[in-house]
Amino acid sequence: MKIAKIVLAGCAALTVFSSAGFFSSATLAQQAMTGTGTVTTIDRIRGTIAIRQTQSGTVGANTGGLSEQFKLQGGSLETLHAGDNITYTATEAGGVKTITKIDKQ
Repeated sequence: MKIAKIVLAGCAALTVFSSAGFFSSATLAQQAMTGTGTVTTIDRIRGTIAIRQTQSGTVGANTGGLSEQFKLQGGSLETLHAGDNITYTATEAGGVKTITKIDKQ
């Protein structure tokens, strides 16, 4: 009987948290991000682009120049070149980062 009460209490807690939006699948599936950066590499065959984000914060702070890989959705990589400064909006779903909007500066 004690185990049944614990299981029932756990189910009730999950119901409360999920209805409050803590475990919303849409929240877990996609995270929107915006940023500015510099194009470091373009792979036109795979449709990916690497971007080094623009530094913000303390002068002299350095992240070591790490670039992030993105797929490009609905756009053309033909107009972009390494060294271009850009602003972008991207989403992340299932570990894949996809640029949904990109503009040259």
